[in-house]
Amino acid sequence: MDLRCKLYQSMTLNKDKQEQVFEENRKAQRAGESYRLGIMGGTFDPVHYGHLAVAETVYWKMDLGSVMFVPSRQPPHKKERWISPVEHRYQMTLLATASNPHFWVSRQEIERSGYSYAIDTVREVKRIFGPHLEAYFIVGTDALLDLLSWKDIVELIDLCFFIVASRPGYDFIEARPNHLFSDRGEKIKTVEVPSLAISSTDIRERVIRGKPIRYLLPEAVEQYIWSSQLYSAV
Repeated sequence: MDLRCKLYQSMTLNKDKQEQVFEENRKAQRAGESYRLGIMGGTFDPVHYGHLAVAETVYWKMDLGSVMFVPSRQPPHKKERWISPVEHRYQMTLLATASNPHFWVSRQEIERSGYSYAIDTVREVKRIFGPHLEAYFIVGTDALLDLLSWKDIVELIDLCFFIVASRPGYDFIEARPNHLFSDRGEKIKTVEVPSLAISSTDIRERVIRGKPIRYLLPEAVEQYIWSSQLYSAV
């Protein structure tokens, strides 16, 4: 199947999965229950197997209904670095998640102007899904160290659970800002995830140097990168 067909199929599948998620949320509301939604934000420049392994592990261990991938339009913590156009990153994320029935991709931050703040995303998700939603915001241990700089972080902690994707043997308790969670201990949970030494930065550098990126990310994403000549001119 050529890339255009894969993209069309991925978009169609994503729409179907979103509709299924909204229907499951409505059923949960009618039953007075909570829908459990994982939120996986990032630049995804490009999305790779590390991202997917984290999302799948958290989905399984936290018994989530689904995981929503949210490509960031303009991440506030990467103001000084060139980032690929957001539509490229969105389409790569669609391709990467197409085969997983409980992964779907949101355009929420893409269609919102200005910097992409987590608090704005979670507020909007809560508005769309309703008061019974349980939102689980997935972060890495490196992001945990930076929480104090996040916009409206106290409100964000009140609105969702933080799921810290921790490497085996890493003590995230030492990394967390204790005063933020001193009376909210139940709002932060750790999930040990497979330790995959894959990074978007390394993948971009490998493309620039003409090195192989096979088996670091899904085949369709690799095909998209070469076809679109991403990173090669950076």
